[in-house]
Amino acid sequence: MLIYSEPSLLEQLKAVNRIIRLTQEPANFEAIYDLDELLQKNNLSQISIDYLRSQPEVATIMQERYLAPVPDLDVLMNYPHDSLGYAFASHLIANQFDPAFYRQRDVMDDISYIVVRQSQTHDIHHVITGFSTDLSGELGLQAFQLAQFRSPLALTLLATGIMHNFANPRALEDYMQQIFRGWKMGLKAKPLMAQKWEEKWAKPLFQWRSGLGIELVNPYDGLLIAA
Repeated sequence: MLIYSEPSLLEQLKAVNRIIRLTQEPANFEAIYDLDELLQKNNLSQISIDYLRSQPEVATIMQERYLAPVPDLDVLMNYPHDSLGYAFASHLIANQFDPAFYRQRDVMDDISYIVVRQSQTHDIHHVITGFSTDLSGELGLQAFQLAQFRSPLALTLLATGIMHNFANPRALEDYMQQIFRGWKMGLKAKPLMAQKWEEKWAKPLFQWRSGLGIELVNPYDGLLIAA
C-alpha cells in the first residue's frame, strides 16, 4: 500500500481552482489532467487501486503493466466495418480527435499505470459503451467508470458536470438519465480495464459488447439499440 502525505495548502488551493474551472468549462482538458494528478496524491486513489486489485483479471493486467502503441487510424480504417478497430478510428476521425490526446506520464506504480491506461483507452470505452462525447455522454461514461474503477476523478467530474448546468432542468434530467444508465451498465459489465483491445481490433464490435455484458439501451424509450 502506498503512503500518502497530506496535500500542501498550495495543492489544495490548486485543486479547488481546477474544480471551479471545470464547473464553468467541463471540457477543459488541462484542468482535468491537473486535477487527476492532484487526486493521485489523495488516499481516495488507494481505494480505487485496492478495488481494481480485487478483480483477478484487472490485477493481472496491472501487474503486467500492459500498454499499447498509439494506433494508426489509416490502418484501422481498412478493418471490417463491423470491427472495433474500424468503429474506433471512425469515432476519432468524425470527432477530429487525436489518438494520443492525453498528457504523457511515466508509469511508476499501480496508480500511474491505471491513469495512463485509462487515458489510452478512454475513447475505446466511448465506442464500447455507446456514450457520446457531449457533456451528457461524458457524464454517462464517468458514471460507468465510477462503477467499474471507483475512480475519484470520475466522481469529481460527475459533480462538476452536474453543477455546470444545474439551473437547467431539462439538461439536468438528461444528465441524470445518462448517469443512472452508466452506473447500472458499469456494475453489470465485465471489467473493461482487463481488456487488451489493441490485440483484437478485428473482432466485431457486437461480439465485444456481448462478451462483456454490455447492452445499449435508450434511456428514454427502453428500446434496445442495435449493436
